[in-house]
Amino acid sequence: MKVCIVGAGAIGGFIGARLAAAGQCDLSVVARGATLAALQTHGWRLQEAGNLLQAPAHAVADPAELGVQDLVILAVKGPALAEVARQIQPLLGPDTVLLPAMNGVPWWFGHGVPALGSQPLSSVDPDGAIGAALPFENVLGCVVYMATWLAEPGLVMHKTGNKLVIGEPGGALSKRAQKVQSLLVGAGIETPLSANIRYDAWYKLWGNLTINPVSAITGATADVVLDDALVREFCIAAMREAGTIGQQIGCAIPETPEHRNLLTRTLGSFKTSMLQDTEAGRPLELDNIVGAVREIGQRLGIATPHIDALLGLTRLFARVRGLYPAQAA
Repeated sequence: MKVCIVGAGAIGGFIGARLAAAGQCDLSVVARGATLAALQTHGWRLQEAGNLLQAPAHAVADPAELGVQDLVILAVKGPALAEVARQIQPLLGPDTVLLPAMNGVPWWFGHGVPALGSQPLSSVDPDGAIGAALPFENVLGCVVYMATWLAEPGLVMHKTGNKLVIGEPGGALSKRAQKVQSLLVGAGIETPLSANIRYDAWYKLWGNLTINPVSAITGATADVVLDDALVREFCIAAMREAGTIGQQIGCAIPETPEHRNLLTRTLGSFKTSMLQDTEAGRPLELDNIVGAVREIGQRLGIATPHIDALLGLTRLFARVRGLYPAQAA
């Protein structure tokens, strides 16, 4: 199987290192800048449990050098996806599987959900260009459960978690999903198949919706956020709003925000992906994680005052620091 990873950050680097070490596929990676140089010099590098996993990497800047792939794993940040979608067209054939290992609401989320209408979510795919470049029929949904970060370009540090939940957006159990599952399991990655990957994406978002932006604004790790009673109650109120939205789109969550926060608290002190991006001066994935939830609420006529406040505060915070596009005149 010809496999290409697009984006070798903390998540892409973890998956790539595991696949490269397993040696069960023809693996390549599209990267740029310091990350590309590091991969070409040192190969894949993953530090976990005190051990360094290292394997050769076939890293290029131009996707046209690689040609059509069987599987393309998208591990880029939401703000970069529109440009990436245009650039990776040489990798895509009619049968190429697209596996987006990304945070938040994916561009394909509203497809086939009558309550959301036929138009793409403007918060994640403003002009429909992503959906046009990355067809729904090629998508295999993916939800990431792992805590990783970059010590330096190309060097991934792994703390906890080793799971990619995958599934067909339409819900059917397919041969292509089983094939991707087999590949990932062979690389030592826990990969359960889901019959409702849209729900799985919403469930994870339900937990990240508040902790991610609050940590970015405050600079606090997740445990510190949840240990503050006033902040915790604000987060719970926003999660209730998202829970109400989920009930209207087939993603009802049979769990309380309080219980979910207790589970998050057991993970201890960790920096969310949005806090890591803030500290590194990278654009924030605010639209995918918060803006999309608000937009879905608006389409359904559901009031989201706490989510609105969270979006407004984080957006202003990010704009002041150049981490989010400036407001149109």
